[in-house]
Amino acid sequence: MKRGQKITLFAPAIVATGILGTILLPSQPARADLIKDTAVGAATGVVAGEILDRRSSTWKNAVGGAAAGAAVSATHNRNSGTLPSLIQDAAVGAAANAVTGEITNNSSLGNNAIKGAVTGVIVNVTKD
Repeated sequence: MKRGQKITLFAPAIVATGILGTILLPSQPARADLIKDTAVGAATGVVAGEILDRRSSTWKNAVGGAAAGAAVSATHNRNSGTLPSLIQDAAVGAAANAVTGEITNNSSLGNNAIKGAVTGVIVNVTKD
């Protein structure tokens, strides 16, 4: 095989490796952050559900809390190094958990919004 043919064959592989390395390697901390925030949200949703509304379903509270935690995490800009305010995270968490609660038919809209707001604040506080 001639040298020119080798370069032609390997050039797309080199470009693909560069693109994947550029996309995937920096996203590892963001992915870990999202997983942590989702887990914190699920746990917070369960605890808040038990405290605020014992009639609501534990697994639905976990799903709502996980959705709120993921939504709050998604709104954070990891490049700037600053965290959004507690109020913003509480609002995002309240909206996400309210919508999830309506989808899963869990408790009342107000209780779901309160549980989501609590989740948003807890996720904000657990950021390093």
